[in-house]
Amino acid sequence: MMAHDMKAGSMQPLLIELGTEELPVKALPGLAQAFFDGMLAALDKRGIAVERGDAKPLYTPRRLAVLLPGVAAEQPEQASEVLGPYLNIALDAEGQPTRALQGFAAKAGVEWTALERTSDARGERFVHRSVKPGASMAALLPEILAEAIAAMPIPKPMRWGAHEHAFARPVLWLVALHGGDVIDCEAFGIQAGRISRGHRFMHEGPVSLDQPATYVDTLREAKVLVDADERRARIVEQINAATRDGSARIDPDNLEQVNCLVEWPSAVACSFESGFLAVPAEALVVTMEANQKFFPVLDADGGLTERFIGIANIASTDETQVRQGYERVIRPRFADARFFFEEDLRQGLAAMNAGLDSVTYQARLGSLAAKVARVGELARSIAPQAGVDPDLAARAAGLSKADLQSRLVGEFPELQGIAGRYYALEDPTLADLPATARAALADSIDEAYAPRHAGDAIAPSPLGRTLAVAERLDTLAGGFAAGLRPTGNKDPFALRRNALGLARTIIESGLDLDLHALLGRAHALAMASAVDAAQASVTAASTDKEQVQAGKRLEQAVAERDADPAAGIAELYDFILERLRGYYADQGVPVQHFNAVAALRPGSLHDFNRRLAAIGSFARLPEAEALAAADKRIRNILRKAGDDVPTAVNATLLQEPAELALAEAVDQAFTDTDQPLADGDYARVLARLAQLRPQVDAFFDAVMVNAEDPAVRGNRLALLRRLSSRLGSVAAIEHLSI
Repeated sequence: MMAHDMKAGSMQPLLIELGTEELPVKALPGLAQAFFDGMLAALDKRGIAVERGDAKPLYTPRRLAVLLPGVAAEQPEQASEVLGPYLNIALDAEGQPTRALQGFAAKAGVEWTALERTSDARGERFVHRSVKPGASMAALLPEILAEAIAAMPIPKPMRWGAHEHAFARPVLWLVALHGGDVIDCEAFGIQAGRISRGHRFMHEGPVSLDQPATYVDTLREAKVLVDADERRARIVEQINAATRDGSARIDPDNLEQVNCLVEWPSAVACSFESGFLAVPAEALVVTMEANQKFFPVLDADGGLTERFIGIANIASTDETQVRQGYERVIRPRFADARFFFEEDLRQGLAAMNAGLDSVTYQARLGSLAAKVARVGELARSIAPQAGVDPDLAARAAGLSKADLQSRLVGEFPELQGIAGRYYALEDPTLADLPATARAALADSIDEAYAPRHAGDAIAPSPLGRTLAVAERLDTLAGGFAAGLRPTGNKDPFALRRNALGLARTIIESGLDLDLHALLGRAHALAMASAVDAAQASVTAASTDKEQVQAGKRLEQAVAERDADPAAGIAELYDFILERLRGYYADQGVPVQHFNAVAALRPGSLHDFNRRLAAIGSFARLPEAEALAAADKRIRNILRKAGDDVPTAVNATLLQEPAELALAEAVDQAFTDTDQPLADGDYARVLARLAQLRPQVDAFFDAVMVNAEDPAVRGNRLALLRRLSSRLGSVAAIEHLSI
């Protein structure tokens, strides 16, 4: 940015470096960005010109830095205009200053005769205008720095020493240079200077900085890569060089965390005993990445090997010691994973499943076993439309939560579903299934969780999609039944994410499901579970007070179960539509198109998607805008007419040539679009309806709808209603009218 014209010589590079103890890894990039943005905002607020160039936040685990290529030495001249009293108040009848004017002049520090005059809607008044030199940037920097620091989102501020300063970690040094000059300022009780620090272990003594422009290079010589992009690129380069055969798995999140842990990254190639590869690869990968920040090495087929890469924060003279340390620290966790896995295999899925009865899913909905039973019934309902055997779907659903009782998932919660897949492939109780069915069942236990996060793919198999849809239907219906609707940022059961996952699975897989019916079934099952859970609490109550409270909850649950479910189903449907609104917005779908389809509340989201695609094609036609406006006009006319509209058009009452032509065109349009509409060929329907524009335009140009004869008026309204019903058969196209 360039806020004001300044002399070229007054622009000098500015460097601010805040040196600390090791900062929180996950918070570090955000802190650096906030510090950078805060400094720019504070400079701009004071009118200090800045040449930003390609400047960006600079940071390492031990420092936050702002380096700007050009910052003005001072503010521009500061013009001031202070309005004073109006003339009728400022001057007496003889034109002499009143006390009000004298006070205003004294406050401004000038004689009243030196004041200027200005006018506004109320009349003429005195004004004091002045221009004073801008303050120097150096004089303003203390408050600029304080303002930028105060705006930073500090996670869990901590105090140190015998003062009241608080920051993410103790602050150890401060650098503030404008050109070659140190700026007199302080932060956290530390006086600014030109002395920075190099690598904690690889560089002895202080690092003196002569100029901001040499900051990055000087620190590089001190074994600190302060540019996070350079550091990240070096990590990737070193990993690839150390991998040799195969390829390293470089997870972006793991890479970012490692990048925030080191100042001078050095890759170390390591290995572990190949016997550990009998453990599910996902468990080993979680241990390496999440727990130790290592990078697994994969073979040519993408399978896990016994090799991994560690990133040290030092170029060691004895790499063997570092390697042995990395291998030593990972071995016990691998051994634990192997023990848990083998114990789980001995226990079996059936035994794990039995334990779900004693695990509460949600107080108002009962146990996890009850949830599994509900998901099983929903999966059985969905299976035929998904091309899946209902019995297999119910059986898979019945085992889909068993691994929550496993030791492996207890240690590695990230392996929910993944562990169940492995156990299903080995469980003897599934030996009766053909190999293909058993493999599909095992995969579906894992796929039921898909998509696991934003950007993740939906379940790839029909059985996996069946379970994924059933699971999310139950979670949504159960969450609403238990009164857990999301509010603000609170969504303890991740209902928003589940709603989007449900919609994505249905739409992206092309499942043509009756969502209204499925929501009704899920709602009914959840309400029945709520009654069962309330009844169980009555049975378990041990005091009179508990009995009374439990009885009231039971009465409420029964009343909710027996109430008309329409409102609850509509609420669930609307909640899913809101998630869809964002989903389609991310794809660039105009909100008017979405609203046009949503107004019809299609029961099938697959059908919703087809209608949305068709309305997008229709909107590009030259006739679209005029027809949308006409439909909007027609609906307004019909709304005013209320119920006083005949159910059918009487051909004998058609009089004007334009209405005769429109009636004939509408009849032909119905004939031409009946079958495409039944087939879901919505683009063809709308393209055909677009051909009605000439007759519609002619009708409104030549025909008075509100004729004096009530019979003629009603007949014309009936014609318009017939036309509007077909115009709105694919989507409420009036939403396209601006």
